[in-house]
Amino acid sequence: MSDRYEAQQIEAKWQQKWDAAGIDAARDDDDRESYYCLVMFPYPSGNLHMGHVRNYCLGDAVARYKRMRGFNVLHPIGWDAFGLPAENAAIKHHRPPAEWTYSNIDQMRSQLKRLGLSYDWSREIATCRPEYYRWEQWMFTRLMEKGLAYQAEAEVNWCDPCHTVLANEQVVDGVCWRCDTPVIKKNLKQWFIRITDYAEELLADLDKLTGWPEKVVGMQRNWIGKSSGAEVSFGIEGSDETLDIFTTRPDTLMGVTYMAVAAAHPLAQKAAENNPELAVFLDECSRISTKEADVETMEKKGMATGFHAIHPISGELVPVWVANFVLMGYGTGAVMSVPAHDERDFDFARKYGLRIQQVIKPADGDWDIESAAFTEAGILINSAQFDGLASADAKQAIIEWLSENDKGSERVQYRLRDWLVSRQRYWGSPIPVIHCQDCGEVAVPDDQLPVILPTHLQPTGGASPLNECDEFRHTTCPKCGKAAERELDTFDTFMESSWYMNRYTSARNEQAMVDAEAMNRWAAVDQYIGGVEHAVLHLLYARFYHKLMRDAGLFTSEQGGDEPFKNLLTQGMVLKDGTKMSKSKGNTVDPKAIIENFGADTARLFTLFAAPPEKELEWNDAGVEGGFRFLKRVWRLLERLDLCEGEDEAAAVKQVRRTIHATIQRVTHAFEHGFAFNVAIAALMELANALQDYKPAGTSGKAAYREGVEALATMLAPFVPHFACELAERLGMAEIAVVAGWPEVDEAALVQDEITLAVQIQGKRRGEIIIAKDAGQDEALAAAQADDSINKWLDGMQIVKVILVPGRLLNVVVKPQ
Repeated sequence: MSDRYEAQQIEAKWQQKWDAAGIDAARDDDDRESYYCLVMFPYPSGNLHMGHVRNYCLGDAVARYKRMRGFNVLHPIGWDAFGLPAENAAIKHHRPPAEWTYSNIDQMRSQLKRLGLSYDWSREIATCRPEYYRWEQWMFTRLMEKGLAYQAEAEVNWCDPCHTVLANEQVVDGVCWRCDTPVIKKNLKQWFIRITDYAEELLADLDKLTGWPEKVVGMQRNWIGKSSGAEVSFGIEGSDETLDIFTTRPDTLMGVTYMAVAAAHPLAQKAAENNPELAVFLDECSRISTKEADVETMEKKGMATGFHAIHPISGELVPVWVANFVLMGYGTGAVMSVPAHDERDFDFARKYGLRIQQVIKPADGDWDIESAAFTEAGILINSAQFDGLASADAKQAIIEWLSENDKGSERVQYRLRDWLVSRQRYWGSPIPVIHCQDCGEVAVPDDQLPVILPTHLQPTGGASPLNECDEFRHTTCPKCGKAAERELDTFDTFMESSWYMNRYTSARNEQAMVDAEAMNRWAAVDQYIGGVEHAVLHLLYARFYHKLMRDAGLFTSEQGGDEPFKNLLTQGMVLKDGTKMSKSKGNTVDPKAIIENFGADTARLFTLFAAPPEKELEWNDAGVEGGFRFLKRVWRLLERLDLCEGEDEAAAVKQVRRTIHATIQRVTHAFEHGFAFNVAIAALMELANALQDYKPAGTSGKAAYREGVEALATMLAPFVPHFACELAERLGMAEIAVVAGWPEVDEAALVQDEITLAVQIQGKRRGEIIIAKDAGQDEALAAAQADDSINKWLDGMQIVKVILVPGRLLNVVVKPQ
């Protein structure tokens, strides 16, 4: 092979060698300590962009480092292959989604392999394959048995362009998370999973996630949204029904002067039957943003329903209004309104001329309730038998009264809603349910799983083609044997992505969803890498699904843990011209051109060096070229291995070895504390510069130089593995660089006999001196005076004061003689 650095030939050579040696495969029969490194698996869109490259190279650097530290590493890959993008692309290109998806997978697989990523391809999965989704169908039938999966009529988020419902977590700023179209509200019969049954555990276990970014933990804590208070039942005049609400301020109950319900509340719908004006208002409310921040800032509007609620304590009648700020998806879809003690209720009451009744006053004075609501705790007034109680005591006293009189009870409520898992689209896993006129909703038996999605159908963008597919739709009831129909909705794709990390541990198991022994070996994921945009989507669902699998008996807490991911790194986006790279924005950079011109290692090096992993990275063509120049500079270090330029110089040898081992220390620290790969690569660049400037002399000098180049090759392996392997081979190193042992720090080499001090005179830096490590102030001053370039600033001056900052600085204060 040429003595020049020829990236294309070198990378092809080493990819073939790694594959033949099987060095990337995780070993189930290996007794070394296990380490599981996982990057969020990609949607197979067809082509990688540099955002993908950055994400996968981060994970690969971690995986390769851990292998070099002696771990048995699981580093798998697969495809999040179902979903709306593939269906829409298939519609556009007039191809079945299956054909489109599998061709994209083939394309992206070859691109990932060209990058030299150390994936265990023997565990590759694709969520659109029946052997994968069979098991989530199996799990769903178990959840049905436990009552954790159910079908219900509910107000849902509907996206017209996507022709499907969305979970609350998929509505961002009031619009669809995929197409940015405003979401409307509809009442539809849908399938749900009771994530609310796990709300307390999901909240409590956030305290275990010490390896997660605080931002993500905080986002999940807020989304789950635990609050304590009371559930209160108001009667409805002329009806046996009740209007139930939840409040965190039962101490203000006697100040209720009206009730507010959501537009989709049954009481509002009933009122609109004979009120066209109200019906128009309800339709308007169905189209507003559901984001809480938007609800808080928008103009508050309402209309009276004509109904009256009966106060549970006083028996007074209070009007029931429809208000656009009440959302059916949160709580009961109804709230008690206390305008004297809530700013929003106050503004609404003033706008519509509703009564304001003060029932709390400050503990140390009065309050002008006509000018503003008093929202703090205080002392109860105008509250019958509760007058004079402090707010804290009144809360408990009122809850006790409500409980004793069957009008309410103490309650904890969560903002979290049950997970809506059904979608009205074609390209997804069939929901394993059969609808029978006699037997109702029947789970598909295990021996009939998987329910296979027909892959030849061509969607059009309207209703799912499953509706017209008779061979799929029509079946027989497993219970009674009569004619029946399959469920035509498919699963939300988050069903697939919520358990894939566990499937990798036993990806080819045909007998169970996961193998408990494999979970014991690998789970939980030691390091997970992905985008912060998944904080309350994938990451919350994955935590929940992991607990469902545990509770289904697939593994125990001891075998698989209670949480799926021990540590989480949320990488920053790759930007171009200040905007996130995406195909829709037309600002992607194709890695293919970079790899063809500079090699995969240069592409890897740039993405890891240009910014800290958690920060955004701005694309820079010059940075790519700079990375390539660095690799060529390291390559030229080989030319000087046999160079000898005189006798040994002990001080020079000592200095270069100190630089080598200080670099090992810095790079190791970067891997072990937060993956500051930009800092690690900068340290390697400094080492390369030091070796380039070093003139190896004599036997010990040449040995030190070789030690430095070998350490450099080894530490480069996680970042630029092909380059490092070729360098190590040409150095004659015994092992392939990517599986060689990580270099150890020689503590003795770090010991310094001499140190460099900066010298300041009158506060201005005038030079540096080299002195013994334990030298005192007098010796340091003498060294400064002996240096001509420094002493000229002392000439003719009287030294007033000398300050030695050990290891850092000599400061000399002078005045004219």
